[in-house]
Amino acid sequence: MRAPSVLVLFVVLVLTAGTFAYWSYERANRLPAGFASANGRIEVQRVDIASKLVGRVDEIRVDEGDFVEKGTIIAQLDTSELQAQLDAAKASVQRAIASINRAKAEIAIREAEHHLAEVELERAVELQKRAAGTVALVDQRKAEHAVTEAQIRLARAALEDAAASRAAAEAEVAKIEATRADSTLHTPVSGRVEYKLVQPGEVVAAGGRLVTILDLTDVFMTIFLPTAQAGRLALGSEARIVLDADPTYVIPVTVSFVAAEAQFTPKTVETEEEREKLMYRVKLAIDPTLLETYRKYVKAGLTGNAYVRLDPDVMWPAHLEPNLPDVPS
Repeated sequence: MRAPSVLVLFVVLVLTAGTFAYWSYERANRLPAGFASANGRIEVQRVDIASKLVGRVDEIRVDEGDFVEKGTIIAQLDTSELQAQLDAAKASVQRAIASINRAKAEIAIREAEHHLAEVELERAVELQKRAAGTVALVDQRKAEHAVTEAQIRLARAALEDAAASRAAAEAEVAKIEATRADSTLHTPVSGRVEYKLVQPGEVVAAGGRLVTILDLTDVFMTIFLPTAQAGRLALGSEARIVLDADPTYVIPVTVSFVAAEAQFTPKTVETEEEREKLMYRVKLAIDPTLLETYRKYVKAGLTGNAYVRLDPDVMWPAHLEPNLPDVPS
């Protein structure tokens, strides 16, 4: 009978120690008043690199997982047809310039002829006054003078037409060059390539997506809070994220958005009881400077718990003080 008694006593002691350890852990990690918690997933803003034009993909310069800086060339569409159009438009510009030069030369000739006709008209009028010339000669000189005036106006009109043709041709060149520039696709953000959706040789439609980039400067977690808690939450309030992947680290974040209207929470919220409530969507953003330091570790979809401070006068508990891994080399 003695051995069973010792065994029972041992089991009781183990259970008591376990219960005490669990109680101590819960007490140390219990969330004090003035705070709220909710679960969520890490989200990264996605940017689609899409083609403005219909065209054949000539080159894709990135692979999935590559990190790209803002302005990096992502893809290149085939521009052979555009190049031919550009060459033709530039030739039209040169033809218009030649037409302008001819029109200017024509104006100079007609102005010289007009000046000569004016001199001859004055001489004919003077001879008639001295009875050395005839009225018919004066009329002839007047007609020649009028013709040269008309020819000057015609030459000037030709110059204006040539100048307009040049402007139109140069506008066509600018249009084609702009279209050709749109055939080179750059990333508007720094980030990581998530998906490469096409391969060289494929034809894409206008608006067709080629690559999806994860904007590593815009990483956040979306949580849902009830009215009583969301109403006390201020934009810019401090918050914390603890990821399930490694709960030893505590990530400092900021409340960057609180929805203006309540909604039924989506199925990503884990418990059915919470999903049945009207909740307010809250966005917790990670500091871009912090993201730059730890960008190799940023991954979309990681689950975790978020903790927000509703009362700015309450101190954060020790287990929720920021705790980040060593800066990667």
